[in-house]
Amino acid sequence: MKNKTTSVLRLLAAVASLAILGAVTSTLHAQDAPAAPAPTPVAFTNAPAAAQSAYLLAALTNGDPTPTNIAPVAVAGHTAWMMVSAALVLLMTLPGLALFYGGLVRSKNVLSMLAMCLGITGLVAIIWWAVGYSLVFGTNFASPFIGGSEFFFLKGIDSAPNTSYAYWIPQNVFCIFQLTFAIITPALIFGATAERLKFTALMAFVGLWMFVVYFPLAHMVWGATGLMNGVWNADAKIPAIDFAGGTVVHMSSGWSALILCILLGKRVGHGKEPMPPHSLVLTMIGTGLLWVGWYGFNAGSALAADSVAANAFLTTTLATAVAAFVWPLLEFILKGKPSVLGMCSGAVAGLVVITPACGFVNTTGAVIIGVVAGVVPYFAVTVVKHLFKYDDALDTFGIHGVGGTVGALLTGVLVNPSVNGNLVSDAYAAKNGLKAAIESHSLIVAQAKAAGITIALAVVGTIIITLIVKLLIGLRPTDEAEHQGLDITDHGEEGYTH
Repeated sequence: MKNKTTSVLRLLAAVASLAILGAVTSTLHAQDAPAAPAPTPVAFTNAPAAAQSAYLLAALTNGDPTPTNIAPVAVAGHTAWMMVSAALVLLMTLPGLALFYGGLVRSKNVLSMLAMCLGITGLVAIIWWAVGYSLVFGTNFASPFIGGSEFFFLKGIDSAPNTSYAYWIPQNVFCIFQLTFAIITPALIFGATAERLKFTALMAFVGLWMFVVYFPLAHMVWGATGLMNGVWNADAKIPAIDFAGGTVVHMSSGWSALILCILLGKRVGHGKEPMPPHSLVLTMIGTGLLWVGWYGFNAGSALAADSVAANAFLTTTLATAVAAFVWPLLEFILKGKPSVLGMCSGAVAGLVVITPACGFVNTTGAVIIGVVAGVVPYFAVTVVKHLFKYDDALDTFGIHGVGGTVGALLTGVLVNPSVNGNLVSDAYAAKNGLKAAIESHSLIVAQAKAAGITIALAVVGTIIITLIVKLLIGLRPTDEAEHQGLDITDHGEEGYTH
């Protein structure tokens, strides 16, 4: 088994290296056309009446006010929705994911899951303030792979909009909304390594992973100069689309989780003794909080309270509900009983798979995605994991890695520009090839390239980071400490005293 695992890791690393090389070489000869100087914007009160009317309509519909030559300002309605969305996404981690994962582990490790979520929240927030936001959403490096340095220590981040990303909300609100994404993404990884990774090693891994994997990937997909930002970068060499984080969040965390759990090894006693969840009640509560918080995650990614956000709200609900029904239905057909754990797993799988597509597909597409989300991750969790015998403790790879990959590809098949005009805009999509790819039904090619680069970066980055952390501070507690539980050995506390 060790030889098989080593061979698989070597193959993944080789494929990943080739994918990264292909992405780099595809951009070597790109030429940036000089931009024409823009006219100086005027105040609303100094603009002609026709320009004022057009400006107000753009603010109402989350449109582009540039043709009016009036400087955009934050609008109360859009800003309020984005502040709520940021709070909802943070709710997904604290307490949503904490309770979801906490209920799935044995009682002696419940606090380790809570500490993981709290610790990552603090660490990532500090890094985001110092350099992270700038490396993702800055532009002065003029790079398709990484952002810039202009926002280090959040310099200049105030209530004025950053029009490279949103015309009608303050940049400080956009900044904190994106921070909540950066917080939950690495936290997802450690469901795969639950009950056997030292807290110090976990925190060191996260600190490195943000720089090696998350920041470059988030810029490539969402940055204004990003390599794979098909919707908002006219010069994107790979015109892929990812509305709310199928590649950036779920694929990156899921594939990293697979590699990390393989390198870490199995839990002591895995396969020899039962390791059931200690509280499915907590897991169900966590699932509900994740579902509710996900509306901020998905509908909030419209960056306004507009028709695109409304569509994402509806498609997210449909896909999640369908998957939450299909997963336990499969259990009933194949095993005779639908489980609460299956319902929770199906709901999360539906949320994951619809994430990259929610703002780009209609309700029919959402239902199709829900069915696929209930079937494919189910077999990844119940068949693939047992076939290859890796210890993905809480099924992070099966749901987030597999589900995120499937969602990214399905987005290219089910995309519908009638629900989101940005998919065929003359300003961006017509210039980078996205519009042509949608019209020729070939967008799945760009989606597959984006998925390949994401897997490559996650796999290679995780291998390197894991080896560094293992060399410097070690990864696992002793067998005795693992038997005792990480709550006591890492934190000196117990979740329960009865």
